[in-house]
Amino acid sequence: MMKMTPFPHLQLSWLATLCIGLIGAMSMAHADAPVFSADHGKAVDGYDVVTYFNSDTPLPGDPMHAVIWKGAVWQFVSRQNREQFEANPRAYAPQYGGYCAFGVSQGMVLETDPMLYRIEGGKLYLIHNKAVWSQWVEDMAGYIAEADTRWPTVLRDD
Repeated sequence: MMKMTPFPHLQLSWLATLCIGLIGAMSMAHADAPVFSADHGKAVDGYDVVTYFNSDTPLPGDPMHAVIWKGAVWQFVSRQNREQFEANPRAYAPQYGGYCAFGVSQGMVLETDPMLYRIEGGKLYLIHNKAVWSQWVEDMAGYIAEADTRWPTVLRDD
C-alpha cells in the first residue's frame, strides 16, 4: 500500500514534476495496477474530491493541502478535507481511475470534465463532456455494470 504524504511547503510545479516522474515509473513497474488520470500531475484537475460528497458543488483544491496517492497529487480546500481523504481515499477517489465512466464502459480511456459527475451508490463517477453525459444518464446502471467488467483491463487495451 502506498503511503500518502502531505507536502504543504513545496511548490506545486516541483511537486507536479515529481509526480509525473512517479507516474511514469509506477506504470512501467506495475503495468497491471489501476492508474489515476492526472492532468499535469493533479488528480481530478486539482478539484477537492471530498467536496463532491460534502458541498453543493465541487471546489478546486489548494496546493497547500495536497497529498500524493496512487502516483497523483490530490488537492484539498482544507486540512480537514485532506485528513478525511487520507483516512479512506477509496471512499472519495473517482471510479475507474478518474477516467470517464461512460468511456470505460465502451472500452475507451477518456479524460473528464470535473464538473460533469454523479455520485451513485456512494461512488464518484466522472464524465468526459456534455454529449457523453446525455448518453450516460440514459442508462447509468447499465453503463456502470459494463465499466465494472472492463476496469482496469481497458488501460492495457488503449
